[in-house]
Amino acid sequence: MYSKDNSSKYFKYLPAFVFLIFIFGMAVWFLFNPKSEYSSAEKRYLSEFPKVSAESVLNGKFGTEFESYFADQFPSRSFWVGLNAYYNLDIGNNGANGVYNCKNGYLINKPVSTDNQIKKNTQAIIDFKNSVDTPVTAMFVPSTGYIAQDVLPSVHNEYNDDEYFESSSKAFAENGIDFVDLRQTFKDAYKSGSQLYYKTDHHWTTLGAYTAYNELCRQLDITPAPKDKFKVETYGGFYGTTYSTSGFWFTQPDNIEIWNNPENTDKNINVKITEGKNTEEYGSMYFYNHLKEDDKYPVFIDGNHALTEITNSNADGGTILLVKDSFSHSLVPFLAENYSKIILVDMRYYKSRVARIVKEENPERILFLYGIDNLATDTDLVWIN
Repeated sequence: MYSKDNSSKYFKYLPAFVFLIFIFGMAVWFLFNPKSEYSSAEKRYLSEFPKVSAESVLNGKFGTEFESYFADQFPSRSFWVGLNAYYNLDIGNNGANGVYNCKNGYLINKPVSTDNQIKKNTQAIIDFKNSVDTPVTAMFVPSTGYIAQDVLPSVHNEYNDDEYFESSSKAFAENGIDFVDLRQTFKDAYKSGSQLYYKTDHHWTTLGAYTAYNELCRQLDITPAPKDKFKVETYGGFYGTTYSTSGFWFTQPDNIEIWNNPENTDKNINVKITEGKNTEEYGSMYFYNHLKEDDKYPVFIDGNHALTEITNSNADGGTILLVKDSFSHSLVPFLAENYSKIILVDMRYYKSRVARIVKEENPERILFLYGIDNLATDTDLVWIN
């Protein structure tokens, strides 16, 4: 018979036994748990098992890559990511993974670092303008947190949009570049109840894009297409980038809207997408197959590509060249009502000289369209010259 003292002696080792069993169990679970290539919640491809070689082991590359593989393939990863996000929220942190959990169901990116690329990219636009004879316009999209400040948590970092817009607009004015300042237009529209940004994504909504389109047309002295020209199609179940980054899995999804002009068919619309030496053509600016996928935003012009050309034989205008990020994707279907040809260049993927396009296509105008947060972090625009 064991004495009470013996029982106490063994009982003190119980936490260590439980810990060892947990570690062993998790190791077995990890080994036999099916590995995934893609995370639908985070909308990204997961790390694969790294290649093993004497060199990679000795220089530490294997260890670093294995850590990423282990983190990505950890059993029930989405559950643990979400648990961590809500735990941090419960103990008083305002968000997780760079995203604020806000009122009214908004998930909003925290402000970008003040150590950013705004000045360099502004100067890159100026340098490019000085190298061509074509009129240049710039339009930046304010950050969601700057416009929707009423839904932010009570404690949050400051959004510096005013500083960025003022410094860029001043530099543009000194160098003959037209600047479309959306700040007041968006503040007024938001105050009136318009949802200009998705709640689970960093992009503007189709209404936000149309609002910007009207302001752009006003400054370019062209007539915008009226809202009643478009048939609004609404699709639910859209979870965007801020949702996938944050881990706040209980957030309600967005609706995504397509404002389609019924007069636009494959008889007058041609979309040519070029990636490297491969070019494909389509008869619509909307790619409905993406509505069945986790990431629905590529329904607009099939998402990110190096070079996209849209022609509308029903439009009376000439050619406009857009150097852009993905904010342009939901705006160009409106702009196609005014221009017979729109050329979109994404500097993240386009590796040729943009000046060649200007020379060959002779556009009436060049438009730089970027979200202010994207402009602050973009390192590819500087290679435009």
